[in-house]
Amino acid sequence: MDEKKADHLKSVPPSLKAALRRARVESAEQSHAVAELREAEIARLEILEEAIRPVLDQAPDDVDIFDLGISYGERPRLFIDMIGFVEMAHDKRVYRFQQNTRHGRAIIAESERVERMVEAIADYVARRLVERERALASDWRSEAAGLEAAKAKGAEGAGAAEFAADAGAQESTVGDLFRIFFMMLGALTFCAIVALGVGMLWQSWGRALWSAHFGTPPF
Repeated sequence: MDEKKADHLKSVPPSLKAALRRARVESAEQSHAVAELREAEIARLEILEEAIRPVLDQAPDDVDIFDLGISYGERPRLFIDMIGFVEMAHDKRVYRFQQNTRHGRAIIAESERVERMVEAIADYVARRLVERERALASDWRSEAAGLEAAKAKGAEGAGAAEFAADAGAQESTVGDLFRIFFMMLGALTFCAIVALGVGMLWQSWGRALWSAHFGTPPF
């Protein structure tokens, strides 16, 4: 793997931009001017950016976690992604690759050599890709488990609904029988009351009227 990286770096054609940056670095180191030293710092980061870009270009097209670029602030930094970046050490010659973590800032690699930093950043990119793959796999497993749980819950709900429907049908049948029974009982009671009323009227008035017109009643 190291031989392939070395061969790749050797096969890169000379760059005029990189040569100009190296010239600015040498000029700034000789003059020791603050402004020129800052320009040299930025130039070194631009050299590293140009060297690492072919590595990031090999990342899958659907990966959007890497955003290579230089932040030209009070402390220039070359960002690899949102948490990993390279800045120059206090001597402005040593590259310092760092990562922001939940426990603070961690130094991943330090070197004056661009080739060493390219190798360290390539390893970092590879680890980040593996972490992304594991996260996607974990999300897929969680989603699949959620679907299975939802299906099981749905089946339980369907069974409960079916049982409730059967129980409701049985209750409805029993209720209908009770209603019919009470309706018949009410009708019989009504008929009995009417018959009793007719009998009482006959005893009170009917017998006297019958006797007055027709003689002794037959019953």
